[in-house]
Amino acid sequence: MIRQAHVGDLPVLQDIERAAGKPFAELGMHTVAEDEPPGIELLKSFADDGRAWVWVDDADHPVAYLIADLVDGNAHVEQVSVHPSHGRKGIGKALIEHAASWGREQGVTAMTLTSYTHVAWNGPYYGRIGFRHLAEDEWTPGLRKIREEEAAHGLDEWPRSCMRREL
Repeated sequence: MIRQAHVGDLPVLQDIERAAGKPFAELGMHTVAEDEPPGIELLKSFADDGRAWVWVDDADHPVAYLIADLVDGNAHVEQVSVHPSHGRKGIGKALIEHAASWGREQGVTAMTLTSYTHVAWNGPYYGRIGFRHLAEDEWTPGLRKIREEEAAHGLDEWPRSCMRREL
């Protein structure tokens, strides 16, 4: 079940992010695997603004989350992570669809995100659920800024791209 993230959930979201990052190490992407999750204050800002959702188990314990923003007039998936113990159950897709509904409520016509192009659970996965890779000349100023920040954070050691899905 999807619900708004609460302040008490935020440390759990960080744990989910750490666990979801571990499979990157198996691909030799240790920088990604060891990347620290968003800080509590940043997560709190998303939660306070109603832009953070969690998928919870039967005990109301978060097992996945998504935070979204508006970037250049589009809904932007800032982060979506599913704990590996709950992977391959459609939870990530359900969170993305929830964020897409939120985007439509905001009056936007597209959703964007950035991803690793060759990691199965990134670019190829998003392609299967309706996103397309954008050519660099299609990047909006906000997407360019996000990509610059990712590069500065060392996340460009492997091919990344911006993706878009019409809503």
